[in-house]
Amino acid sequence: MAGKVYLVGAGPGDPELLTLKGLRCLQGADVVVYDRLVDPRILRHAVEGAQLIDVGKARGERRMSQEDINALLVELAAQGKQVVRLKGGDPFVFGRGGEEAMVLARAGVPFEVVPGVTSAIAVPAYAGIPLTYRQVASSFIVVSGSEDPGKEETFVDWEHLASSRGTLVVLMGWEALPGIVEVLLAKGRSPGTPVALIRWGTEPYQQTVTGTLATILEQGRDVGLAPPVIAVIGEVVSLRDHLRWFDNRPLFGKRVLVTRSRVQASALSRLLEQEGALPVELPTIEALSSESFTALDGALERLADYQWVVFTSVNGVRFFFERLRHLGKDAHALASVQVAAIGPATAHALEAETVRPDLAPKEYLSSKIVEAFQGIDLQGRRVLLSRADLAGRDLPQGLRDRGALVDDIPVYRTLTPEESRQAVHTLSDGPKVDIVTFTSSSTVRNLLALLDGDKRLLEGACIACIGPVTAETAQELGLRVDVVAREHTIPGLVAALKEHFARSSDAVL
Repeated sequence: MAGKVYLVGAGPGDPELLTLKGLRCLQGADVVVYDRLVDPRILRHAVEGAQLIDVGKARGERRMSQEDINALLVELAAQGKQVVRLKGGDPFVFGRGGEEAMVLARAGVPFEVVPGVTSAIAVPAYAGIPLTYRQVASSFIVVSGSEDPGKEETFVDWEHLASSRGTLVVLMGWEALPGIVEVLLAKGRSPGTPVALIRWGTEPYQQTVTGTLATILEQGRDVGLAPPVIAVIGEVVSLRDHLRWFDNRPLFGKRVLVTRSRVQASALSRLLEQEGALPVELPTIEALSSESFTALDGALERLADYQWVVFTSVNGVRFFFERLRHLGKDAHALASVQVAAIGPATAHALEAETVRPDLAPKEYLSSKIVEAFQGIDLQGRRVLLSRADLAGRDLPQGLRDRGALVDDIPVYRTLTPEESRQAVHTLSDGPKVDIVTFTSSSTVRNLLALLDGDKRLLEGACIACIGPVTAETAQELGLRVDVVAREHTIPGLVAALKEHFARSSDAVL
C-alpha cells in the first residue's frame, strides 16, 4: 500500500476535543509523529504496535529541527507507512503545518489535512471568555507571540491592533508579552484594558490570571507563570467573572489517586475528569480467575440444588459467568434459582447477562444484606456465595445464623499488580496527591502494603471511601477518613467528593 501523511490537529489539550476524523486517522496509523504539547492521553488511541515518534521542541531547545521533521515524514511515506503528523491545536494555525504540507506536495507524497480545534478559540472558551460578544467585541485577531513587536519589519500592524476595539489573542505569548504590552500602550491602547493570561488551557491544571495592561506583567510574574501561555486582550475578558464554567468546579485541578483495578479504574477516572479532577491511576488490586476450579465447577454443575445464589460484586458476576460458559452453560442454568445482587453495579452486571435479580439490597454491608433476607425463609435452604477468595466472614456467618446452608466458594482471587510496586515509588516522588480514593478494604490494605507502611504520600490528602466497611478498614490501619459516600457506588463516591469540596470552598468564602 502506498504511503500517506495525515496532518492532524490534536486540539488544544483536552483529549475529548480531538475530532472524530482525527481519531479515525490515529486508529489507522502505522506511525504517529507528535509534538510536545500533544496530551499523552490522545496517543492512547493509536493502535497497539504503532510507532510513536516524539519530535517535540520546547522554546530554546532543538530536539529535532523542522527540516529533519520534514525529511522524516517524506521518508516514512516512501516506506509505504500510513503516517499521522499529530500537532497541537490546528496544523495550519501557527503550527508550521503549511510548511510540512508544502514539502510533502513537492515530494509527491499524498497527504490530507485534518483540522483541529485551535487553542486560539478553545482556551479562552475554557476560561469563560468569549472572543466576541454583542456590544463588547464583534471581531478578534490572532497573532503569534513569536513575532517580536519591537523589530523594524513586522507582519503585525501593532498600531491598528492598539486602536482596534476587537479582541486580541496572542499565542505563545508569555515571553514576548513585555514588548507587546509596551507597544500597545505606546500606540494608544488604554492601560485599563482587561487582559487574561491562560496557561495549559483546557487541561485539569489550567491556570488563569486576569488583570489589565498596566498590571498583568507583575501579576503573571507573581504567580510564576511560564510557557505555554495564551494572552487575551480586550473588554471580553471582563465577562469571565460571569461565564467561568471549567475551572470553578469543586474538583478542578485536584490530583486524585485511583486505587481500583486497572479494568475498573476507567469508570471512576472518567467521572472524576468530568468534574475537573486529574485522576492518577495506581491499581492496588487485580482480579484473576481462581487457581483451582474444582469446587466452583462442582457447584456450577449442581446449580439446581441451590435455592439462592448471592453475588456481591461485578467481578463475582464476571468470573461466575466466564466459568459457566466454559462448562457449556448459560444464564438458563439459573432458571430455578433465586438470585441476590449486592449494590446497583452488581445488579447491572447481572442484567447484562440477562439475569434479573430477585433481591437487590442497595448497601454492601453484611448486616444490610442479611437484613434484606428478613421475611424469607432460609432454614435449610442452600445458598451459594459468588465472591473473592479474601472476602470477609460476616456475610456467610450471618446467613448461617438464619439457618441457611452456605457454600462460600471463591470464584476469583485478588492480587497486588506487580507493575504498581515500581509505580508507587515514582508517584511518591511526583506532585502532591490531593485526594486518595478507596473502593474496597483490599484497596486500603494493598496501598499501604505497596507503601511499606510509609504514609507520607497520603499526608494532607483527603481520604475518601466508598462506604463504611472500607472506611472502618482505613481507620483501623491508622488513616484519617474525610469522606464516606452515602450511596456506596462509584457515582456516589464522586458525588460525596464534590459535596465535601463545595463545603470547603463555601467555608473559605
